[in-house]
Amino acid sequence: MTQELRRTLGVFDAVVVGLGAMLGAGVFVALGPAAGAAGSGLLWGLAVAALVAYCNAMSSARLAVDYPASGGTYVYGRERLGPFWGWLAGWAFVVGKTASCAAMALTVGAYVWPGQAHAVAVGAVVVLTAVNYGGVQKSATLTRVIVAVVLGVLAAVVVVSLGSDAADAGRLGPGLGTEAGSEGGPASAHGVLQAAGLLFFAFAGYARITTLGEEVRDPARTIPRAVPLALGLVLAVYACVAVAVLSVLGAGELGRSAAPLADAVRAAGASWLVPVVRVGAAAAALGALLALILGISRTTLAMARDGHLPRALAAVHPRFRVPHRAELAVGAVVAVLAATVDVRGAIGFSSFGVLAYYAIANASAWTVGSVGSPGVRIRAAVGLVGCVVLAFALPVPSVVTGAAVLLLGAALYAVRRR
Repeated sequence: MTQELRRTLGVFDAVVVGLGAMLGAGVFVALGPAAGAAGSGLLWGLAVAALVAYCNAMSSARLAVDYPASGGTYVYGRERLGPFWGWLAGWAFVVGKTASCAAMALTVGAYVWPGQAHAVAVGAVVVLTAVNYGGVQKSATLTRVIVAVVLGVLAAVVVVSLGSDAADAGRLGPGLGTEAGSEGGPASAHGVLQAAGLLFFAFAGYARITTLGEEVRDPARTIPRAVPLALGLVLAVYACVAVAVLSVLGAGELGRSAAPLADAVRAAGASWLVPVVRVGAAAAALGALLALILGISRTTLAMARDGHLPRALAAVHPRFRVPHRAELAVGAVVAVLAATVDVRGAIGFSSFGVLAYYAIANASAWTVGSVGSPGVRIRAAVGLVGCVVLAFALPVPSVVTGAAVLLLGAALYAVRRR
């Protein structure tokens, strides 16, 4: 029995998977903390995050051409930099994203049935794990539906907000200054970088496309096309949403909002749209959760093949051609976390871990730049520097927790080597 996965995804499917991962619940909540950090420089922060994300995406796409296997940066780091760097990338991804999965599941529960959030979260994990178990094509089909719903809701928010009397272009901000960001005033460079680090997390879903490299048809052509296309579409959506919400609420009120899109439509005089926004947020969280489980299980598969995780997790289902044991293991761990703890406030290290993951991807891409076009190395250098700068511009607790998680991973690697 072959242990390879089935190649069924084309360009459109790969783009949809990327959209489902990036248009997650982050777009419904991330704008608030980012505005709190950058103030009127929110749009500058979005631009910086998009630039770093673009460099990372192109580095990942270039590497996926040479290594079209499950695992993403875990495989790239292992092959280009050595086993330790591959392990560290895989560790940062699996641990950080597992916590993110539980957070997304609890977000679904909080929107669908606040009084029974944990129970709904566990049910969502079970259902989506079953969908993934049935084959990646079924997952892509469900993602199409979710993406359509989320895009419809976001379009409604943008149209209602910009078409209301509450919208004021003067709230979009004048640019950068030396003082801390405030509504209508200048924004500090550090605040913009911190906002970019927070917003970068919302862009990071394009990695799902490369981690599915073993299930994409003609990966040498499909992945380099799908990654920038998905990223470009998401950037356009995020920019429209940010402009609409910022023009209605202003940087100050937006920075204090826990549900900025709902508050924006309420301020625009369309309170009837608030329940629709809640449905969109729940659907977005489901889409992000589905893509996260896909990505984690494929990285787990790659690490199990190398013996970094139990080799039993490397099994591929003979009929559905999916890493079924890895998917069940990931689903079980996420379900337990979602049922027992509230990790939404404890995943600050996730952004730090994602940036470390992509720093390794860019370093790996740098090593192939000498045999490729000069643009490969330029993008890799910009992406690497951007990841490091944004990682250490994050709030101090996120940096400390993230660094501790990476050090723990390094220690485990050293113990295993002995």
